[in-house]
Amino acid sequence: MKHLIIAGVPRAGKSTLSRRAARELGWQHVSMDAIIAGFERCFPETGIDTGLSVNKDKGSMEILHIISGKIGPFLRAMTDPDEYDCQNGPMVIDMYQLLPEDYVRHIDPEVCGVLYLLTGDVTPEERCRIQKEFDTPEDYTYGLSDSERLEGCGYLVEQSRLIREQCERLGLPYFETARDRERVLDEALSKIISNSKEES
Repeated sequence: MKHLIIAGVPRAGKSTLSRRAARELGWQHVSMDAIIAGFERCFPETGIDTGLSVNKDKGSMEILHIISGKIGPFLRAMTDPDEYDCQNGPMVIDMYQLLPEDYVRHIDPEVCGVLYLLTGDVTPEERCRIQKEFDTPEDYTYGLSDSERLEGCGYLVEQSRLIREQCERLGLPYFETARDRERVLDEALSKIISNSKEES
């Protein structure tokens, strides 16, 4: 049995792809972002705190590094075959805060594969325009002002470029979804299904 982590930056299509992959493969879909939010609210002693408003002395990149370093070991424990009830079947784990270097450091690729979705091949201004065009009331970015949206898109582009550099250095798969998103997500889903067939 091999689980799959679909990681990357917000609004890159992680949840969409994870739900589609879970449905196609008949696997469970697990949202780690919801689990991280639970840790943040109920167990502040873990030091997991995603809020820039709370962490005024830390930038978005530093927060990403801190949370990734804590979540990597948690994911390893969560997917440990000796601990996980195999009758529940494989999981597609959808998440934001896991850097490729922490995936390699903490996760056994024989137990849990990974694929990253990024939006680093555009400028923050382009990312902002694309995001605004496709935002719906369900998206957390929907009610943001233009300046808040642009600041957030700057973080997404910066983080995407860091993740892409690490993926390339470590030989991990990634897809850029800022442009032609639906085609890219279809391509990523085909790769996931193909890999699953090869492993079974």
